[in-house]
Amino acid sequence: MIWDQRLLRVTIVDIDHFAHLCRIPMPLAERLAHVQREITNRPPQRLLAASKGVAAETLRRAYVLGLRHFGENYLQEALDKQMALKDLDGIVWHFIGRIQRNKTTALARHFDWVESVDRPLIAERLNTARTGMVEPLNVLIEVAISAEDSKGGCAPEEVPELALAISRLSHLRLRGLMALVHPQPGQADADFRRMAELFLALQQTPVHADLDTLSMGTSADYPQALRHGATEIRLGTTLFGARTQESL
Repeated sequence: MIWDQRLLRVTIVDIDHFAHLCRIPMPLAERLAHVQREITNRPPQRLLAASKGVAAETLRRAYVLGLRHFGENYLQEALDKQMALKDLDGIVWHFIGRIQRNKTTALARHFDWVESVDRPLIAERLNTARTGMVEPLNVLIEVAISAEDSKGGCAPEEVPELALAISRLSHLRLRGLMALVHPQPGQADADFRRMAELFLALQQTPVHADLDTLSMGTSADYPQALRHGATEIRLGTTLFGARTQESL
């Protein structure tokens, strides 16, 4: 039972049954069931559990319920969880936080995806560090679509050049774009629309025709993101509750 489009065929009864069998506290199962109901009409290709500050054992429970993709913001916290959950087959680790240059080697070697590439230097360092590994590193370009100082990413007009630079790096596989939109609903709608346009424009160029991931939408706005064509949504609070809760 893996969370991709196939999971949408699992019934709510099945989720409750799994929760009972595995003694998973019901809040997590209920939240996951609620999300399932919410996205039935516009299912994303991937639900990424934004798991910053969530205990490894809670992620284990989420894994039992079908989640496989987990997004972490901090390297050391992620490495500790990876060690604790190394027995779980098929778990996929995404890095979704700000990238420091001195962390690129560890990111390239311990993650399956890095979703916050925002400049050529970071891409080049990740590519070098990935040398010798079997699979290329999946990467997304983070776009500063809302132009807020508090959020990272490259400027929208820089996306084509950065995408071309990444396409020339043999140990990286560019999968698409990622963005955090403005919190104000009206501005968010415009940001989602612009991201969809950027993504489509890239896909229409021969070198990027195989791009498949438009990552946008969080607990606050994922239904809106799905209406604009998001293929990956990142849910934290919606799945796990407030990070201070210990009852998950």
